[in-house]
Amino acid sequence: MLAFALILVFLPETRLHHQRLEANVRSVLRGFGHLLADPRFLGLTFIGGFGMASFFAFLASSSFIYIGHYGLTPTQYSFGFSINAFGFIGASQFAATLGRRFGLSRVVMTAAAIYTFFALLLLGVTLAGVDSLAVLIALLFMSFAFLGLVIPTTMVLTLEEHGPIAGIASSLAGTLQMVAGGAVIALASLFFDGHPLPMVAIIAACACCALCLSLVTLRRDALAPQPAE
Repeated sequence: MLAFALILVFLPETRLHHQRLEANVRSVLRGFGHLLADPRFLGLTFIGGFGMASFFAFLASSSFIYIGHYGLTPTQYSFGFSINAFGFIGASQFAATLGRRFGLSRVVMTAAAIYTFFALLLLGVTLAGVDSLAVLIALLFMSFAFLGLVIPTTMVLTLEEHGPIAGIASSLAGTLQMVAGGAVIALASLFFDGHPLPMVAIIAACACCALCLSLVTLRRDALAPQPAE
């Protein structure tokens, strides 16, 4: 409520009156219908959605694994958890620069492929019986670092073709991604046994889904020649 009050009082409307769109339930529902019929919008939304879902799986399971399985203290766990956030946020700072250099679609496809590679590598070593906290942290760091290039970039691509209804597009995309994340948390809880394998398997599955969607949604864009600078 405080944030809402501050917006009302201190954040002026910057869009000129004649540029504003009608805002009512009918126009919002019309916008939702338009977006839900757009396969590119849905593809981009769920590329980011599966990526976000994989992080949600980590968020839901990691404390039990790091503390219960590997014996870390809560303080040590907080450092182990923050390493992934550092990788995600740090890598995301390069998204704009890489997008200008190579094109956003190519960045998403490449980052999704590398993110999936590290997720599958982690799944492989876990299935092979490697039960090492250092290996888990290192490969999760690499996976989530490249995920940091996927999620913000897909949101930019999601909105770029829907400028007049960018607010509706952003809210719908965010909602769908949160729903996907919540569904994955519910799924993870069914298989969680205190061992890293269920979490790692769900992260790898989400990564594969994100990569497949990026290939279907963005391959044509990524193969198009980039304009010379």
